[in-house]
Amino acid sequence: MTRPGKRSFQAALIFLSVAQLAAEKPLEGSSWSTLQLVVMSLVPCLLLGVGVAAGVFVRQSHRCAYTAHKQDPEEHLDDQMLMSTDKCLKDLIGDMSTSGSGSGLPLLVQRTIARTIVLQESIGKGRFGEVWRGKWRGEDVAVKIFSSRDERSWFREAEIYQTIMLRHENILGFIAADNKDSGSWTQLWLVSEYHEHGSLYDYLNRYTVPVEGMVVLALSVASGLAHLHMEIIGTQGKPAIAHRDLKSKNVLVKKNGTAAIADLGLAVKHDSTTNTIDIPSNHRVGTKRYMAPELLDETINTQSFESFKRADIYSLGLVFWELARRCSVRGLHEDFQLPYYDLVPSDPTIDDMRKVVCEQKLRPNVPNQWQSCEALRVMGKLMRECWYVNPSARLTALRVKKTVSQLSATKEIKI
Repeated sequence: MTRPGKRSFQAALIFLSVAQLAAEKPLEGSSWSTLQLVVMSLVPCLLLGVGVAAGVFVRQSHRCAYTAHKQDPEEHLDDQMLMSTDKCLKDLIGDMSTSGSGSGLPLLVQRTIARTIVLQESIGKGRFGEVWRGKWRGEDVAVKIFSSRDERSWFREAEIYQTIMLRHENILGFIAADNKDSGSWTQLWLVSEYHEHGSLYDYLNRYTVPVEGMVVLALSVASGLAHLHMEIIGTQGKPAIAHRDLKSKNVLVKKNGTAAIADLGLAVKHDSTTNTIDIPSNHRVGTKRYMAPELLDETINTQSFESFKRADIYSLGLVFWELARRCSVRGLHEDFQLPYYDLVPSDPTIDDMRKVVCEQKLRPNVPNQWQSCEALRVMGKLMRECWYVNPSARLTALRVKKTVSQLSATKEIKI
């Protein structure tokens, strides 16, 4: 098939040949002048040239539109299209996460959802700002509101939540991030799934848990942390992530009795191809009470990503200790307490924690009566193996998950 450019060139050559012949020798027996002949030859050539140019233009326009659609599929999703769907948030997120990058809703959809949420009530406050329960189309959502001075924390947490392949049943479900201008100041919103039981800290303060309930919660926390720590290789892969602020207040209890890890504002990502660690540049530090010995005495190797994962495991052991204390066996249980409640003040300093954890090498007390219950005995052993002074001796999140999973399969625990 002849290309459009070549066809135009051939037409021009024919026109020039005819014009040259007409100029050299007029046609015999014809009353047509040379000018008329030239005009009659020129008109079809011009029409052919215009037709070819129009065809090329139309084809290029279609190609550009198709390319733009492929590169930016969410651009065609406007407010009206989103609001016309009758899907709930869970289905909407599921569809777009599995069909797209696996990192959540497109930014345009996030913005649309965030701007149609109606705040209902404040459900918590922290150093970052406030958490509200909101409504979107009759569904409850949690809205974490940052002040403009905490923009780095807001941006970092939104960035981590949108990491490819991060979504997991034991990690808080992220929905949207947006900034809201109230006129006098700017609010930074982070919208997530709402869990009515609140944090594990709140839950254990209110309720005791049966043995099987303790195992379910422990397994789901370990599963969430194992997924965070795990690297998934491939084009649709996921970097390994360390939490750096794991505690009972940053674990949420779901309606079905499982748990979800939340608050990823301090998390660090590891790029295995370049062996670099993406550390957030915000002013926040982890919670002192839950800091590993190597963080308290500043001996941690910040150039090694494994160091951050091992610090998470120490904190996981403390969360397990809080959980096990509230486990009710034959009606016996203990009051809820924070780790080291009997050794440091209610708001301990780094020095307070360093003295107890590093210098005196003390750990929370594991009661002797736990030995009479297989589940509590295993939990106590796990805690000690998470608390080793030597970080490299601690268990991995995957090992903890497998041990608790085996515990759930024993005859004593029927889940």
